[in-house]
Parts: sequence; C-alpha cells; structure tokens
Amino acid sequence: MKLSRRIKPISYLKAHAAEIVRTLGEQREPLVITQNGEAKVVIQDIESYEQTQQTMALLKILALGMRQVEEGKVLSADSVIKRLREKREPS
Repeated sequence: MKLSRRIKPISYLKAHAAEIVRTLGEQREPLVITQNGEAKVVIQDIESYEQTQQTMALLKILALGMRQVEEGKVLSADSVIKRLREKREPS
C-alpha cells in the first residue's frame, strides 16, 4: 500500500463520501484526510478497524506476558497442573 496515493483533502471527502465508503470497503486500505494541508484523520472500513483492534489486544496480552516472564512472575507447568487437579478433586 502506497500511503501517498491515499491522501485526500477534506473537500474531496465532502464531495465523494459515498464513493469513498464504497472504495474503502472494496480495497480495505485506509485513507488519510487533510485539512489546511495537514493530515488530520485516517478513515478505514470497519472490518480493517476491527482486525486492527484485535491485533492490538493480542499484542498487549503478549507484552504483558513478556513483562511477567521478565519479572519472574511465572509458574512451572507442573505446578499449574497440580493446582488445577487439586481444585478439581472433591474435598
């Protein structure tokens, strides 16, 4: 994706909103909207947005896990299995 081809002024957005929405859904590439020559917003189709949000959530979980490993906040698989078995067994 070449981002420089996906930059449009806000006047273009106003004049071509329906076409832009259709194109975003088909091409699944974001569009940068400028105002007074400065990039102001990025618009994208909903499926791409949701995929981006899911990816970000997974990356946050991964970063949290990596931090816990670095801090030594981990348990061995054997101790986790033992704990699960103890919870499952009737008292």
